[in-house]
Amino acid sequence: MIGQIIEKEHIMDYKIVPAEVDKTASLQHKLLAAQRLGNEFKSKTTIVFQTQDGPKRIETTVWSLTEQYIQIKNGILIPLKSIIEVEY
Repeated sequence: MIGQIIEKEHIMDYKIVPAEVDKTASLQHKLLAAQRLGNEFKSKTTIVFQTQDGPKRIETTVWSLTEQYIQIKNGILIPLKSIIEVEY
């Protein structure tokens, strides 16, 4: 899996930018499953997203999903157009 692993608490230290390819539509099923895993089973998901400093990877619980963002702990929002990969 690509991306430097970082602690989710340090996401705000990076400027999140759109990924080279917007994979929102193709990742929709995985994002919905990640939300369900987080809400029903408290399971974590690995998310790779694009920053100005290159891809970063976190392991986190997805709390909610909207048309434009996923929300994780502490109300942190990650734009869907910045997400490169999702694994659970």
